[in-house]
Order: sequence, then structure tokens, then C-alpha cells
Amino acid sequence: MRVFLDANVLFSAAKSDGAVRQLLMLLEKSGHEFCVDSYVIEEARRNLVAKAPDRVVALERLLSRMKTAGAQRSNAVLEASLPLPAKDRPVLAAAIHQSCALVTGDRTHFGRLYGRTIHGVTIHSPRSLAEALLM
Repeated sequence: MRVFLDANVLFSAAKSDGAVRQLLMLLEKSGHEFCVDSYVIEEARRNLVAKAPDRVVALERLLSRMKTAGAQRSNAVLEASLPLPAKDRPVLAAAIHQSCALVTGDRTHFGRLYGRTIHGVTIHSPRSLAEALLM
């Protein structure tokens, strides 16, 4: 399965050797492919520089094993149809464009969408992704 990672997932995996990094390692060993784009990379990097600058190197190591797309051309019609705040729409739009499931820890904006499929993309929390793919 192809899995698009939101910035908060990248941040968590780079910041500590906790559950999110362990999940990514298990998924990678199981043959799943990770996708990201420049929008989520820059958000994760910006947050790491502000909160844990010594972990930016860990982010770069993680990214070296992922399929990275450049910035996507904005699709205003698609983004306007997405039930999210404007700042989060590019994340779901990128997952749709890359035909990936989306994993995000953002319960505030995405939480009500966990388990739903929008334009062919199923939205997961890290936990629900682990349950769906590893259990």
C-alpha cells in the first residue's frame, strides 16, 4: 500500500524513537511505500527547527527512504470540495493526487474523517493504520 504521511507524522517519527517511528519501520519492512511532498516536508522541518533542531538530521534520514513529490499544482476546485480548513486541504489533495492512503495525527482537523474515504483516499490515524495493515 502507498501511504502519504502528514507533517505531524514526519515530525513525531523524527523527534523520537517512539511509537510512530516504530510503526513506520514495521510498515516499511512489510513492503508499504511512503509518500510525502514538499508542503508536508517543509512544515515538519519548520516545526523541528523550532522545537527540536537536533532532530532535523533524523528527518532527513527518514525522507531518504520515501518517495517525495514536488509541490503539486493547486487544484482549487478539488481543494474547495474538501471538508477541511484551508491549511490542511493541500495535504489531502496531495494524497489524492498520489493515490495514497493518508495517515495523520491531527485529530483536531482530520479526526472526524478517520476511517472515511474521500476521493478514493482513506484517512487514518497512526493507530488505525497500524490496526488495518499490521494486525
